[in-house]
Amino acid sequence: EAPAFNPDYHEQLRAETKNWTFLVSANRFSTPILRRSMGFDGEILETGYPRNDVLYAPDLAERAKEIRESLGVPPGKRVILYAPTWRDDDAHSQGRFRFDLKLDTERARAELGHDHVLLVRRHSNTVDGVTGAGDGFVLDVSDYPDISELYLAADILVTDYSSVMFDYAHLRRPMVFFTYDLEHYRDTLRGFYFDFERNAPGPLVRTTDELVSALRDIDRVTADYSERYQLFHEEFCDLDDGHATERLVERMLAEGASGG
Repeated sequence: EAPAFNPDYHEQLRAETKNWTFLVSANRFSTPILRRSMGFDGEILETGYPRNDVLYAPDLAERAKEIRESLGVPPGKRVILYAPTWRDDDAHSQGRFRFDLKLDTERARAELGHDHVLLVRRHSNTVDGVTGAGDGFVLDVSDYPDISELYLAADILVTDYSSVMFDYAHLRRPMVFFTYDLEHYRDTLRGFYFDFERNAPGPLVRTTDELVSALRDIDRVTADYSERYQLFHEEFCDLDDGHATERLVERMLAEGASGG
């Protein structure tokens, strides 16, 4: 079904694709889905995503340290990045979507605050503030210019159904999925292109207590989900290697040279 906020979304998207020469695919799994869902009959480039090249840089540790310092993260603290998607059916008004944190930040701070920092990244379509931001545990990083750098800074990703899971998986760091409204999102709101419940590379939790428990025991979680994570990585991270930009630019230059 078309997203609830704009019933004409799919038709508008398909009209826009007529202006495209290429469509970039992040992985081979997505290629036929992109062609079908967007009605694109041009050339799909299986290059991987240029934005993910930074995740394969040789100096990841140094970059992560610099980013954490710029955010004011105290040395020695484990960094959790919470980056959920938005809900089409929860808006203040047209184009102004709510950010309903759902996470009890006071409870999380009591359990995790002494050795963790929580970075909260709102989706760009949402407009509300982040509850608890500025308390020394919760940092609102919604305006940080590059989410890829936040990936580098994060030891753990918490998300729900956001596509950030596919990018973050390149780092092979643990993920936990805060899926408090799973049935509604799956059956009514959006649905999935793959078996999310069976293949998510980390636990699906529904409450703050379950989330905190998973984060406190993240080493066990990592071990328990290692096989599933490996399969997820093989399926959705098969093209990126740090050279996607190079491959894309070469193809674009070749197209220009041929007069296409």
